[in-house]
Amino acid sequence: MIVPMDKLTLMVMDKEREKALEHLRELGVVHLERKQVQSEVLSRLLEKKAKLESALGVLRPYDIELKKKSKKYGHVAFKTCETDPVSEVLALVEEKKKLQEQLLFLGRERNRVEKWGDFDPSGFAALNEAGVVLIPYELSVKNYNALDKEIPLIPLGRDKSSVRFLAVGCEIAGETPFALPERSLAAMDAYRGELADKLAGLEEAFIALVPLKNAIEAEEKVLLESIEFESARAGMDVLEAEEYEKALFADRTVSWLSGYVPKDKLGVIKRGASEYGWALIADEPGLDDPVPTLLKNNRLVSLLNPLTDFLETVPGYREVDISGWFLLFFCIFFGMIFGDAGYGSLLFLIALIGMIKTFRKGIPGFLKLLLLLSIANIGWGVATCSWFGIDPARLPGVLKNIAVPYISGAAPPEQKGWVDQNLQLVCFTLALLQLGIAHIKGIFKCIKAASLRGFAELGSLAMLAGMYAVVLNLVVSNTRFPFLSGDNVRIVLALIGGGFGLSFIFANYEGSIIRSILESLKNIISVILGITNVFSDIMSYIRLWAVGLAGASISNTVNSMAGSMLGHAIIFAVVLLLVFGHGLNLILNTLSVLVHGVRLNTLEFSGHLGLTWSGIAYKPFAKTDKK
Repeated sequence: MIVPMDKLTLMVMDKEREKALEHLRELGVVHLERKQVQSEVLSRLLEKKAKLESALGVLRPYDIELKKKSKKYGHVAFKTCETDPVSEVLALVEEKKKLQEQLLFLGRERNRVEKWGDFDPSGFAALNEAGVVLIPYELSVKNYNALDKEIPLIPLGRDKSSVRFLAVGCEIAGETPFALPERSLAAMDAYRGELADKLAGLEEAFIALVPLKNAIEAEEKVLLESIEFESARAGMDVLEAEEYEKALFADRTVSWLSGYVPKDKLGVIKRGASEYGWALIADEPGLDDPVPTLLKNNRLVSLLNPLTDFLETVPGYREVDISGWFLLFFCIFFGMIFGDAGYGSLLFLIALIGMIKTFRKGIPGFLKLLLLLSIANIGWGVATCSWFGIDPARLPGVLKNIAVPYISGAAPPEQKGWVDQNLQLVCFTLALLQLGIAHIKGIFKCIKAASLRGFAELGSLAMLAGMYAVVLNLVVSNTRFPFLSGDNVRIVLALIGGGFGLSFIFANYEGSIIRSILESLKNIISVILGITNVFSDIMSYIRLWAVGLAGASISNTVNSMAGSMLGHAIIFAVVLLLVFGHGLNLILNTLSVLVHGVRLNTLEFSGHLGLTWSGIAYKPFAKTDKK
């Protein structure tokens, strides 16, 4: 559920604002209103933060290299830094950049000069001092042939596009001499080798500095707290006064800030205000206030937190919390998309091993969620008789017997079409159930608010039922579900038409039915499209069957390829193919869950609830270890 919040206005003496913020951070329960602020201190802190992030971005990739070297050599010489580690890392970065630029320049220069052969550029200067003026040129064949024949030239070489030669005595009018390099080709190659050696040494220096990453990360945490503190300090408003009052009461200027606190934590702030002498106002937030959202659920529903944290999805403060329904349907969607008890068993084993290893330190929420999802996967895989994509005919009889015949892959070939229809029926029924729950919740919400808009929710529910019948008839089977023939079609049309009418009349109800109808007329195109949206939302759930079928097909293909290799390849190659193929399928299924399983909850289901996920996460002003 969404925890109720109070809006706070806290007033302190301006001269004590920093001390007050320190105490407020110790209390650690107030979410401060975010403001765009500027100060010299904040600018310096942000600049330092950018440098820290740059240093960490450089060192993190070297972690992998460090682990490889540690495994290979057993010991890596670490560098101790007597100066600022960030400065040292960034200095190495700058040095590396310069070396790379020099190497790039030398590479381009070598390519430019290579056709001239290996020569010492200083020789031209020596000849010039001796009175022999030789000027190098590289011209196109066309321009070379157009030169005056009386100009003394010494040809050196040519190719299809250009001619290289020396002009004797003076420059050629209208042509630009060839720019001599600073070094000969041999000297360039030697210098490039030196630069490459220096770069290699820098790579070793970076690896040796990797252990400093922990110290930099610790410094970053402290810096983030300082940035948050300075943002709060700079964001505190000073109570305006007349000029004479400012002069008379300079030591009594008052500063204030605004924030939000959970109602059950208000007592903490009141005790703090009493102890530190703050003036405090607590009131209900306004409709337009940016109130943060704090979710408080039981242990089971809280298993969803790792997923919502990863997605960074937060419902608005005045929206509904669907965490319980989200978790329930996400588990179902996960099981149907993975759709394999063998895969589910692997995930269960991974989660179990991870929980055992982390038991003493505290089991991460991700592993608990994975355990729950794997159980859902196993359940669906057992019901459909899916085990690592193996042909159900080759599975033990006990696995066939515990499957649900209605949706089992172990059904005889002649019944395969019925099984596919039944699976599609399950998908569309899930759509009716989940989207129906959304509108039922809307009805109860309107009843609680004594609003006639509940009739619009009832109309949407009727349209949903009518479109469900249409989808079953058009997509699953018109013989098993003849809803668009005979008397049935009248019932379907009544549901859709009556539901549309209720939605049209009451969707925009705000105390006046006439105004609601006029508002619907203004948006008549969107209102009409709402009917097709209901149809498409129900159809969207077919993805559960389609994506699950695609995963099963990949498993079958991998098994078939491995089976055809038996007797023709060593067992190692067969095992490698199976591991790679099924591993790739697991990755694809994971991506499918994130795309499709999450979408059905955050788009279709949330859309029918009117949930926009536009909330602000509750982040109290507190030290890092208290958050």
